[in-house]
Amino acid sequence: MSERLLFVDDEPAIRETLSAVLRREGFEVSVAASVPEALDLIRSNTFEVLISDLNIGELSDGFTVVSAMRRTQPNAITFILTGYPDFESALRAIRNQVDDYIVKPASVPSLVEAIRQRLANRSHGHIPLPIRRASDLLREHAEAMIQQWLEKVADHSELSAITISTKERIDHLPALLRELSDRIDSKSDRPTLSAIPAATLHGKQRYRQGYTIPLIVTEARLLQQVLSATLQANLLSIDISNLIGDLIQIGESLTAEVEESIRGFQREERQAA
Repeated sequence: MSERLLFVDDEPAIRETLSAVLRREGFEVSVAASVPEALDLIRSNTFEVLISDLNIGELSDGFTVVSAMRRTQPNAITFILTGYPDFESALRAIRNQVDDYIVKPASVPSLVEAIRQRLANRSHGHIPLPIRRASDLLREHAEAMIQQWLEKVADHSELSAITISTKERIDHLPALLRELSDRIDSKSDRPTLSAIPAATLHGKQRYRQGYTIPLIVTEARLLQQVLSATLQANLLSIDISNLIGDLIQIGESLTAEVEESIRGFQREERQAA
């Protein structure tokens, strides 16, 4: 028997395309374009899955739909679809009532896999995600972030034109990610003892490899993008009370690392002159 799924979104194109894909994946899909339509369907039907846009007509009114589903059909799996999962009130509400959220544009295979996994574990009930510091997430996703960073570098014409091995390109990243995580945990405004010489050496190596100072900065900017995307993808499990401070610490630490790398680059440049 097909799982019954309610999809709520006020954008006709998204309703049409995503619902068609979900039907091809074997779900029995009902659609609603507004909160009243969704509430009527919830009252008159039973669903195994709810996917609701966060902002259907008004800001955050997707939570009205989620709350109604939780009250009347507590065993249903609930997802929020949003392009802006970055404000505290929404995150708190998500933690209380939503099983997961999907960031637009949604990856259909990832969405279907998430639905299947949640349905398979439905007997465990709705359990809020454990709350972790940003540093824990950076450690946990370090390898994935390095791979994502490599993909961004490969897409950058100037960076990818520098012919060095993958090992040489990422050699500094594991230590840098550990440094960022350690600085968050220690709440220190000073780098660890090994950070400065490592950053200096990185700058010297980049000079020998044919980089320029703007390209060192570009590499750091791409890493910042990967860091931000990783934290955004895991917002449900981040300790919001410390998030702003953690983000500031990440930014300041990364800037300090880049500055020291540039100093190392310039020293090597002077010695070669």
